[in-house]
Amino acid sequence: MALHEHFRLVHSAVGHHVFAANGSRLFDIDAATAERVADLIAHGTAEDARGFERALGVERRYIAPEAPEVPPLRALSLNVAQACNLGCQYCYADEGAFGGKARSMSLDTAQQSIDRLLTEAGPKADVVVGFMGGEPLLNRKLVHEATAYAARRAAENGGRAKFTITTNATTLRDEDADLFRRHRFMVTVSLDGRSELNDRMRPDHRGGGSYDRAIKGLQKIMAHGGPAHVAARVTVTRASGDLREILDHLLSLGVGDAGFAPVQVSPRADLQFQREDFGWFLDQMIRCGEVARDHLLAGRRYPFSNFETALHEIHRGSHRPYPCGAGAAYLSVNADGDLFGCHRLVDDPAWRMGDVAEGPDEATRRAHLDRRHVDRQEPCKGCWARYLCGGGCYHEIDRRGRLHCDYVRGWLTFCLRAYAELSTHAPGYFTHPDRHFRAATQPAPTH
Repeated sequence: MALHEHFRLVHSAVGHHVFAANGSRLFDIDAATAERVADLIAHGTAEDARGFERALGVERRYIAPEAPEVPPLRALSLNVAQACNLGCQYCYADEGAFGGKARSMSLDTAQQSIDRLLTEAGPKADVVVGFMGGEPLLNRKLVHEATAYAARRAAENGGRAKFTITTNATTLRDEDADLFRRHRFMVTVSLDGRSELNDRMRPDHRGGGSYDRAIKGLQKIMAHGGPAHVAARVTVTRASGDLREILDHLLSLGVGDAGFAPVQVSPRADLQFQREDFGWFLDQMIRCGEVARDHLLAGRRYPFSNFETALHEIHRGSHRPYPCGAGAAYLSVNADGDLFGCHRLVDDPAWRMGDVAEGPDEATRRAHLDRRHVDRQEPCKGCWARYLCGGGCYHEIDRRGRLHCDYVRGWLTFCLRAYAELSTHAPGYFTHPDRHFRAATQPAPTH
């Protein structure tokens, strides 16, 4: 047992701290202890490591070395339209076709999917139904019918259905916005920045821009109180430019939060990230995170989702052996009714996990959990950040390898520093974030 695999020394504006991977806990220490910890991390023996754990009270193991039992299915995304009206330059999904032919899901397949989800979840369970593509609103009638069906069937089962949708918003109609409001959808709108950048990265099939139509759709979504939540998601390429400027612009539109995802898998090598690009990305992300931190210290929110998600995971002490629920409590169904590990792995034979008619393939899901446990992967099992990271996105790791590990560690180190500062000077954000910070988000910030 090497200390550097289990502990991380963190220095912030409010002092010195040590992060314990086991249980994802951050401890305040004094300067003298910090010096001793630094020496232990560099030169300590296995016995030193065990003694340090005893001193901190972190001997209990929160992550078992064995894979957990396959959990009940609780969430399913429906790829209702494996086609798209845009031709995004970086699209890994081949405009939703995933290397095959464009197609749409039938109502029968959608209803079978929902019935399967409820059967697997069990009586009285709350479930999540997501609509994905391509562009899901190309199959608008099905989205409306499937939502009504899921809400009714979940109520009959003694629980409730929650809904999500990821859309480019360019074809959105008033009746869609009304559906999102009535059923309290969590809506994610894909938008890459101001019109010039967005139209260059996200043109339609005739080469025209998509920004103006997306903004009109976004305004419809947020009208009359909006749905449960609206988020903006930016796909970052090597050509995106200043991320702070993009974030300021998106938050000025009034969305509930906005965040970034770098392109790691793309048919265009000039747009997807290379290992050396993650240094630039980390600098940009920290710059945005510092702005968000400073707003929170002043009692105002600047809802940068990457930052706030990390803060709350640290506050909860999140510790997990997997990056997400893919292949476990969450699966994705393609237009034909086949089940896959997640929406990014649709139509990949290696990730097929059953079908909605016969149900999930339990043996395949169990093998997935056995194989992907973070403590069984190299180099993950020797990384102090493994239980916050979980090992990384399956789609990205399978296609590109682990190009971004240094970025992940750098970003989490910054977030740990920010967490220490905020928990000292703005603890209300963690105990009652809505009550203490809502005033600062109405109206939306402009910069």
